[in-house]
Amino acid sequence: MKKLLLTLVLSAFYVTSASADLGVNVGVSGQAGLFTATGKEVSTQATHEDTEIAGVAYSSVFTELNMGRIAIGVDYVPDGLQSDTVESVKHDKTTSNTVSITENSLKVEFQDLTTAYVAVNVTDNFYVKAGMIQVDVLTQENLGTGGSYGDTSLDGTLVGFGYHHDLDAFFVRAEASYLEFDGATVNSSNSDNKASIKNLDGVTAKISIGKTF
Repeated sequence: MKKLLLTLVLSAFYVTSASADLGVNVGVSGQAGLFTATGKEVSTQATHEDTEIAGVAYSSVFTELNMGRIAIGVDYVPDGLQSDTVESVKHDKTTSNTVSITENSLKVEFQDLTTAYVAVNVTDNFYVKAGMIQVDVLTQENLGTGGSYGDTSLDGTLVGFGYHHDLDAFFVRAEASYLEFDGATVNSSNSDNKASIKNLDGVTAKISIGKTF
């Protein structure tokens, strides 16, 4: 999915660069957001499900092909985003006098968050934006069963709006977006246990600074 996003954007750069007086925007962004997600683990003994809300803050870099009132771009987050570590202890009664204790911990890291998007100027400064998102999901777990969950990736969509202001040598932007991701399920390596994530979505606010070449 990520290769497809980058191919589409780079193809647009190539096709249009020879047909108009275009510019290239490059810049950096800082953003903060509030996300919610539901995690679920299904085992032979029980099913556990929980919904969490978390605030995040991260930075990204972007490059765009500027075609006047339309811009096609790619935004990339170079740093990984980590969830809190979730720990659980299970007590299974094996005999009348014996209890088996299983301790589990799980942390999720999101890497290579990449967005391919199109932004359209509604006025000289105000714009709307839509894009496709892809992120790698790495599980870091310590399971009492000795197993492990595999890594996966999530696809998603983005819609937003913002305000662009040109300065003498640079431009600045303020932007708000809504992000929604598809769910995913991973299996344990040595059991029938399954872990899934769903209903992952959130809102972000972003400040950007960049330059047109």
